[in-house]
This record gives sequence, structure tokens and C-alpha cells, in this order.
Amino acid sequence: MRNEKLRYDNLQIQYQVLQNDYTKLQSDIKNCTDLNIESNRKKDLLNAEISSLRKQIDYLKENNNQALKQLENLSVISSSQAESIKKSLENISEKDVYIKNLQSAINRKDSLNMALVMNLKGVLGNIDDKDINIKIDKGVVYIDISDKMLFKSGSYDITDRASEVLGKVATVLKNQPDIEFMVEGHTDSVPFKKDPLLDNWDLSVKRATSVIRVLQNQYGLNPANMTAAGKSEYKPIANNGTIEGRSYNRRTRIVILPQLDQFFKLLEMK
Repeated sequence: MRNEKLRYDNLQIQYQVLQNDYTKLQSDIKNCTDLNIESNRKKDLLNAEISSLRKQIDYLKENNNQALKQLENLSVISSSQAESIKKSLENISEKDVYIKNLQSAINRKDSLNMALVMNLKGVLGNIDDKDINIKIDKGVVYIDISDKMLFKSGSYDITDRASEVLGKVATVLKNQPDIEFMVEGHTDSVPFKKDPLLDNWDLSVKRATSVIRVLQNQYGLNPANMTAAGKSEYKPIANNGTIEGRSYNRRTRIVILPQLDQFFKLLEMK
């Protein structure tokens, strides 16, 4: 009878473990679905804007061609004026090519960002969502890591567990050697002073540089592609008036910057 009871208890424990795993998988699937929906929504807005521009271009082409033909037939304008109008039409065609190239660059950037986020979620999948949050906003990828994952309270010394987490992030970032990113330190609004730190500004900057050094020295990321910044208490993501809100605000944010040089090259084609 006692053996049956033990066997029943063990089965109950196994069932609870499986139930927890199932719940987490359901949450991960929802997060991925939500991320894909938001990305598609932004892409649809951009495509709608591009479609509108193309219609305007087609309209201008049609009307300018008709006007040019009528003017030439009536001998109202000179040949040089007609040539000037033709060049204007050619410029409109160049704008059309520019829009197509821009759309291609946007689609390519969206694809790279989505792949990057999915890779990050893959390597960090066993970490609680409250401690790490990954999102895309306006073409920029943000990775928020809570301070308890990286530092002891009031300290800027990296913990052993933090080195493991940063190593996983570094593995993904190293797969794109040209990628540039900024590491931001954030604090809550509670006044802080602890030798040699003067205030939250000092703490946020020191935490950012500590993360930078680990990524550079332990994991070999290119220092030329990294920037360290301290934001102190002035970029909160939650209410500093509550304990939970302050815990969200105490974080390190890795901001993966868009490669703007690709877009500047496109602008030069205008």
C-alpha cells in the first residue's frame, strides 16, 4: 500500500512538471505570434504608403505626358522647354526606382531583425520573461535584462550567472560581426550613494561599462561596434511609485542599432 502511495505521488510530481513545461511553451508560442503580428502590421503600413506614392507617380506621368503632347502640337512651348519637361518625367521614374530599392531594404531589415529576435529567444528560452524582455520597435531591437540577473544590489560587479546570460547574447551577436549596439544602464528613482559612486548616474554608467567589458574581454565582441551609456532614473518603463515598477526600471538594455549607412546610400540616389 505504501509503495502504491509513493508511486502515485511520483506520478503527480511528473504531471506537474509536464504541466509547467506545457504552460511555458504556450506562452513562448504566444509571444512569437504577437511579435510576428506586430512586424506584419508595420510592414503593411509601409507597403500601403509605397503603393500610394506609386499611384501618385503614375498619375503625374500620365498627366505630364498628355500635357507635353498637347503643348508640342499647339507649338506653345519651345523644344528646349519640352526637353526640360521630359527630364522632369525621367526624374519621376528615378524616384520610382528609389522607392523600390527602399522597400527592398526595409523588407531585408525586417527579415534580419526577426531572425535576430528568434535566435535570441532560442538561446534565452529557459529564462523567465520577467527577467529578460526582447522586442522590436521602429526597426530597432531592444533586449532588457533585469538588474538581479546581472548585479548584486547597489553594485556594478557582474555576477557569475550574468556572465552565462551575456555569453548567450554574445553568441548570437557574434554571428553578425558588423552589427552595432548600445548598452544602457537604467536605475529606479530611489536616491543612491555608495562609495565611490555618487548617485544613480554613476551607478547606471558603471553597470553599462561592466557589461561592455564582459562582452569584449570574455566573449570577443568588437569594441568598435559597442557604445556604453548611463540613463540613470530618467527613462523608466514602469511606475517608480511601486516596488514592482521599480524592479522593472532597474535594468540593463542592449539596443541593437539599425545599419543606417544602407539607407543613406539609397538617399544619395535621389
